[in-house]
Amino acid sequence: MAFTLTVNGRAATVDAPADMPLLWVLRDVLNLKGTKYGCGMALCGCCTVHLEGEAVRACMTKISEADGKHITTLEGLSPDGMHPVQLAWREIDVSQCGYCQAGQMMSAAALLAKNPKPTEQEIDDAMAGNLCRCATYLRIRQAIHKAAEFSASHSERLTEAVGLRDA
Repeated sequence: MAFTLTVNGRAATVDAPADMPLLWVLRDVLNLKGTKYGCGMALCGCCTVHLEGEAVRACMTKISEADGKHITTLEGLSPDGMHPVQLAWREIDVSQCGYCQAGQMMSAAALLAKNPKPTEQEIDDAMAGNLCRCATYLRIRQAIHKAAEFSASHSERLTEAVGLRDA
């Protein structure tokens, strides 16, 4: 069966069984390896991607559920790796083994898109479904706060630039 997706801003037609998990479509069919397989039961968050802007677990999302929709993977978060979450992750040096970090970053980006200044509790609640075997949770929380600062700073610079052009 053919399914049409928009992945990281690009149209893709995929011939796959309707019940094929989106994770395998992304990794095996579209060769996007940033999304990781963790548990296969939507419990660890390693496979988190954005489906129409919402953080979802790609291991349990069927391709038929994604048909005609926009999907963003870590590769599509920013073409140059300059998304505030990616910058903050590097600055704070969050990763140890790094395996869960794509899912962590995708969940963090979804949180910040909805809530640009989350509290500690809001961060903990949003990230509760993402497990890190290396236990970098404190650095993850710190990086989310840093990403929020980067985003706010970037927005202020854009507003100033637009204001200067309008003057």
